[in-house]
Amino acid sequence: MTPSGDDNSTATPPDPAAGQDLAKATREAKLAAADAEAAAEQAEKSADEAEESADEAEESADQAELLIEERHPDEGMGRPGPPIHRSNPFVFGFFAALGVLVAWGLWNALGHARSVLILLVVSMFIAVGLNPLVEWFMRRGLKRGLSVGAVFLIMILAVAGVGFAIVPVVTDQIDGLITNAPQWLDLLQKSKTLDELDNKYHFIQKAQEYIQDPALAQKAFGGILGVGKVVANALFNTFTILILTLYFLASLPSVKRAAYSLVPRTRRNRVAILGDEVLTRVGGYVSGQFTVALCAGVFMFIFLEIVGLREYAVALAIVVMFTAFIPMVGGLIGVVVVALIGFTDSLWVGLACLIYGIVYQQIENYVVAPRIMRRAVDIPGAVTVIAALLGGALLGVVGALLAIPSAAAILLIIREVWVRKADAS
Repeated sequence: MTPSGDDNSTATPPDPAAGQDLAKATREAKLAAADAEAAAEQAEKSADEAEESADEAEESADQAELLIEERHPDEGMGRPGPPIHRSNPFVFGFFAALGVLVAWGLWNALGHARSVLILLVVSMFIAVGLNPLVEWFMRRGLKRGLSVGAVFLIMILAVAGVGFAIVPVVTDQIDGLITNAPQWLDLLQKSKTLDELDNKYHFIQKAQEYIQDPALAQKAFGGILGVGKVVANALFNTFTILILTLYFLASLPSVKRAAYSLVPRTRRNRVAILGDEVLTRVGGYVSGQFTVALCAGVFMFIFLEIVGLREYAVALAIVVMFTAFIPMVGGLIGVVVVALIGFTDSLWVGLACLIYGIVYQQIENYVVAPRIMRRAVDIPGAVTVIAALLGGALLGVVGALLAIPSAAAILLIIREVWVRKADAS
C-alpha cells in the first residue's frame, strides 16, 4: 500500500491558463451585462423622449386651438434672438440696398399721406392745447373721461355757435348784394366816367360777349362743383379733426407712457421730465394765443357796437378772434374783413374800422401778445418771427400755427441738453 503522503505529492497541480480564461470570460460577461444594461437605459430614455415628443405635439395641437393671448401666458413676447452678423460684404450690401429702398418707399408714402399727416398733427396739437383744461376739470374732482367729455362738448358748442353766428351775416350780405345789384347797374350806366372808359376800352361789350358765351354755363357749373368740393372737403376735415382730437385727448397719458417706455431706463426719467415740460409749453402757447384772440374779439365787438354795426358785431368779432390765431398775418386778415363790411354800410364806418384795426394791431403786437406769450412759452420775439416765417413757408397756415410752440420746444431742449453738456465739458 502506498502512503497517503505519497498520493498528495503525486496529485496534478492547477492549470494557470484555465484560471486566466475563466477570469477573462467573467470580465467579458460583466461587460456584456453592462452593455445590455446601457442599451436598456438608452431604449428607456428613447421611449421617454418619444413620449415627451408626443406630449409636446399634443400640447402644440391643443395650443393651436387656443386664443393668441392664451398660448404663452408666462413667456410674454418671447426672447429676442442673437443679432445677425453683417460682416460679409455681400450681406452688408444687400441690407444697405434694402435700407435705401425702404427709405425711398417711406418718403413717397409720406408725400402721398401728407394731408392725413397734417390732420394728425393738427389734432394732436389741439389735444395738447386742450389738455390743461381737462386737467383743470380733473382737479375739481371729475375723472378724466368725464373731463374729456366736458371739454369736447364745450368745443362742439363753440364750433356750432360760430356757425350760427356767421351764416346769417353771410346770407344777409348775399341778399343785400342781389337786392342792390340793379341800382348799382343803373348808377354805373348813368356815370359819365364809365361811358368814357367804355368808349375807350369797350369793356361792356366784352362783358356781354362773355355772358353770351355758350361755354359759360359749363364753366359756371364746373365752378359750382369746385366750390362744392372745397366745402365738402372742409367739412370732412373739420369732422376728422374733431374725432381725432377726442381720441388723442382721451389717450394722451397712455400715449406719453408708451413713448417714454421706448427710451433706455437710465434716461427715461429725464426724458419724461423734458417731454412733460414741452407739452406744458405747447398747452401754454395755445391758452395764451386763445387769450390774445379773445381780447381781440371782445375789443372788436365793443368797437362795432360803438360805430353802429350792431347786427354784424358778434359775427365779425368771432371772425377776428379766429383770424388772430394765425401768426403775423391773421390780424391783417381780420381787419380787412371788418373794413370791407364797414364800407358796405358807409365810407366813414369803413375808414373807422380800418384805422381801429391798424391801431389795435400795433397795441396787440407790442403790448398784449408779448406780455401773455412771455409767461406761456418764454421765447424771444426774433425767434417767434423767424419760426412763423419758416413754418408758413413749409406748411402754410398750419406750419405757421405750429411753428412757435415747436420753436419753444427746440429752445428748451437746446438749453437743457446741449448747453448743459457744453457747460460741463
